[in-house]
Amino acid sequence: MTTQPTDVLETFPNPRPGRDFTIRIDIPEFTCLCPKTGQPDFATLTLEYVPDQLCVELKSLKLYMWMFRDRGAFHEAVTNEILDHIVASISPNFMRLKANFNVRGGIYTTVIAEHKNSNWQAPALVQLP
Repeated sequence: MTTQPTDVLETFPNPRPGRDFTIRIDIPEFTCLCPKTGQPDFATLTLEYVPDQLCVELKSLKLYMWMFRDRGAFHEAVTNEILDHIVASISPNFMRLKANFNVRGGIYTTVIAEHKNSNWQAPALVQLP
């Protein structure tokens, strides 16, 4: 194969710095391994962020997610690891990662982790009629 999993996240300049806007990325095919049994765990990840100066490039994000396919990881740990790595790469104003793991033994797990730049103030919500 010409592409391989990688822990390198490529970035590009925010096309509208100074304007708050949200980027939402759905990742419906995330997989990792249960660290206890070695069986695959499947999840849909939803990444939402308000960029500052940089945005994450999508192909590199796909190859980054592929890196976890053969790795054992607890749901809570892998969700926070992914959030921390992306935050370190692009320093967003705000980022939320929601990981909805498929049922395992009759139990669904959802992990939500967030980051907020301490210098950023979220804009007021606009209520429309």
